[in-house]
Amino acid sequence: MEERHMVNDILSMTKASLGSYTKAISECSNQNLRQTLQQIRNQDEQFQYQLYQLAENKGYYHPAPTADQQDIQMIKSGFQGVTQETAQTTFQTQH
Repeated sequence: MEERHMVNDILSMTKASLGSYTKAISECSNQNLRQTLQQIRNQDEQFQYQLYQLAENKGYYHPAPTADQQDIQMIKSGFQGVTQETAQTTFQTQH
């Protein structure tokens, strides 16, 4: 297997595990376990970023074009709206 494929596979697996850690953390009520999972997730995020930099430097990975400020604001507004709607719905359901 070529190095390029191995790097891309590891990147994909690491990104998937980051999602799993995030879900486990959000559902964890044991504070010690929660902190341990957060530490592991943070280490994996650092590893993923270092591997991404290696892949980009070797030409194995080409990032999406840089978003302009208008696109960033639009996405930010969309996420904030969804978060606020979810919080309001949850609050109304509980009361």
